[in-house]
Amino acid sequence: MRIIAVIPARMGSSRFPGKPMALIHGMPMIGHCYMRVSRCKDLDGVYVATCDQEIYDYIRSIGGNVVMTADTHERASDRAAEAMIQIEEVTGQRTDILVMVQGDEPMDTPEMISEAISPMLLDESIKVVNLASTIDSLEEFQDSNTVKVVIDKHSKAIYFSREAIPSKAKWGGKLPMKKQVCIIPFRRNFLLEFNQLDETLLEKVESIDMLRLLENGEKVHMVTTRYNSIGVDTKAHLLRVEELMSNDPLMHEYLETAV
Repeated sequence: MRIIAVIPARMGSSRFPGKPMALIHGMPMIGHCYMRVSRCKDLDGVYVATCDQEIYDYIRSIGGNVVMTADTHERASDRAAEAMIQIEEVTGQRTDILVMVQGDEPMDTPEMISEAISPMLLDESIKVVNLASTIDSLEEFQDSNTVKVVIDKHSKAIYFSREAIPSKAKWGGKLPMKKQVCIIPFRRNFLLEFNQLDETLLEKVESIDMLRLLENGEKVHMVTTRYNSIGVDTKAHLLRVEELMSNDPLMHEYLETAV
């Protein structure tokens, strides 16, 4: 079983241009992502996939693996799939599971990668997994940059939205507030099949890739992690993440050994 992680990253984010190279405690955000994912012992390889020379050169400078991809990809999954094919051609080894890890979640831990992979190792029928975590504040629950998810009792996603779901306006009790964490393992062929599907209406409305699967009748298996991770979509998020990572022992470990 060969499992690799691919971290898609590009400079042209509409909400925060250049964010992969934004500094957090002196290291570009994409560097934090690479260093942290690389420490997962369940992976056979970790690669950054980018269309930007600046990111490519930086990852090379820290001794990392990086693949240059086309600049026409609209979705991270397309970039990850192109990188996977290139990696297979260079290494001569076929990928069994590709873990797609977004390059704007610098608080992800190696344990979170292992949690996401685990169900696929136990059940061959699971084609894709998406990590989720609990939302602790109403502010984050209402933030349109945070992708919320509603999960059924069988750990399958019911719906993803940037709106606050389920609706708090219609319920006075405690809500199951969950958010998507963009650690998404795909079985190899299912990733390629996914990318062959046409974009769906709800995917376009919400700007969330996983809805393409739900609209086509596929199941997305959800795993809720106990670890906290915050995606960086704005400069305010960047400052918040930098504050939260100040006492992070994992960060201090790799900053001491970084090239």
